[in-house]
Amino acid sequence: MSRRRYVARGVPGGYRIWDNTRRRWWGDLYELCPDDLLAALNGNADHDTVTALMKRCRARKR
Repeated sequence: MSRRRYVARGVPGGYRIWDNTRRRWWGDLYELCPDDLLAALNGNADHDTVTALMKRCRARKR
């Protein structure tokens, strides 16, 4: 199994997505672990799919 580019890391208040290639945080702070978003980012998902998943994760936060 190859090394994943995006991983979720626990931070105070929830989870953030870490980009291993660029070595910086990606996206917002999520209260729940965004497993489906991580799977899409590490897979071959298109822009529309990733955008829809991000909106859904943000909606769960509110």
